[in-house]
Amino acid sequence: MIAAVRTWTAEQTLRELDTEDGVLRYHEAGDADAPPLLMLHGSGPGVTGWRNFGENLPVFAEHFRCLVLELPGFGVSDPTDQHPMVAALPSVGRFLDGLGLDRVDVVGNSMGGVVATRLAIAEPDRVRRMVTVGGIGQAIFSPSPGEGLNLLMEFTESPSRERLVQWLHSMVHDRSLVTEEMVEQRWAQATEPSTLAAARRMYSRAALEGMGRAAARSPEPPYWAMLHRVRARTLLTWGRDDRVSPLDMALVPMRTIADAELHVLPRCGHWAMIEQKAAWEAVVLAFLTRAD
Repeated sequence: MIAAVRTWTAEQTLRELDTEDGVLRYHEAGDADAPPLLMLHGSGPGVTGWRNFGENLPVFAEHFRCLVLELPGFGVSDPTDQHPMVAALPSVGRFLDGLGLDRVDVVGNSMGGVVATRLAIAEPDRVRRMVTVGGIGQAIFSPSPGEGLNLLMEFTESPSRERLVQWLHSMVHDRSLVTEEMVEQRWAQATEPSTLAAARRMYSRAALEGMGRAAARSPEPPYWAMLHRVRARTLLTWGRDDRVSPLDMALVPMRTIADAELHVLPRCGHWAMIEQKAAWEAVVLAFLTRAD
């Protein structure tokens, strides 16, 4: 007989960690003595760590102490006055320090993958293995910003349910995954005033143009030009049909991260961990549990 896999609800797994910069909320599942697995969500209207990874916990919690961090600026952890991407990496540091974790495996979706990569560059001894889900790298052949990001900017500047649905459709290959329940949940969270304000600091057209000008003036290279400094073994997972971060973005990290491998999932958009759940879980679990 096959043993039943335990499942959890968001309420059962929700935890809080007080820090000097506010409360960080997170979800925890699995044995407290198991190897820690930090899971970092992406960005976009109504996103949360739970919505990105909640359905994956039953598989990974059999092997890991799963920690799904809710990054500041997205409506779950205490809000931030900073740009959410600027606030993300320090919040990860405070989170790991607060839990007394010196070394972790990290899974990051989109923006979460960028944050994981920045952590692996800044503190290489802290990341054992890293898994990204789309999002990192630099477009080589595709136009930038692409379709998904343009739709995200349109929603952020002038929110409407119609624009939210258009953006959600750009996230998936199979549009049937975008349900009325999903739309309503994300609409409620995305239009909460402090969350919407944070989104506009990140994804309004003016904000993105300002970031581009600042990057052009900066003496510091972009993070994707420093990928050769990632020492962690890395698995890049990508939806073949990703319209937010097209597959050609994988070329730079695949080539410049010394110990990187790429797995491409067919009939799959930006949410590989949701749209190709079983296949994604299988390849990621095999990678994370492989003997050194």
